[in-house]
Amino acid sequence: MSDETTGTPAGPQPEPIRFFGTTWVDHTAGYAARRAAVAVGSLAAAVAACFVLRFAYEGLEVADVGGLVNLMVVVMFAVCSALAFRHTSGAFTKRPDPDRQSSLRGLLAIGFIGSLLAYFFRALVEAPGEKLNREEYEAAREQYERRSKRRTGNPSKKRRNS
Repeated sequence: MSDETTGTPAGPQPEPIRFFGTTWVDHTAGYAARRAAVAVGSLAAAVAACFVLRFAYEGLEVADVGGLVNLMVVVMFAVCSALAFRHTSGAFTKRPDPDRQSSLRGLLAIGFIGSLLAYFFRALVEAPGEKLNREEYEAAREQYERRSKRRTGNPSKKRRNS
């Protein structure tokens, strides 16, 4: 059964993933090349970000702010990156709580290198978020199939017992 005007199948539609659209469903339209490009791009962005942070650290050394401030900056970026990595990789397997997500926005911005690395490692295995979207899509399709099987036929043509 399909929608005659758009040509799309009836029932739930897959949710598009950034950079992949809905190609994650059947791995078509350059899915593997997109995964490789996403992995290389996120790794390149992480490396570029490390260079930017190194320039910032050198700026602190030139400003001679002291060893304690330098140490605090390094520890802050390391801890925030580790937490961002953990949070981002967890968000690929289950939907994050929106309230918690908004409260962690600052930490994720500081630890952006961790998020980029999580994106890189996930892209080596699958499209980031594919597993979660596939589980939700298959559950929705299954539920739709169960509902549509129960409602077969035209109810007005049913024989009534009198």
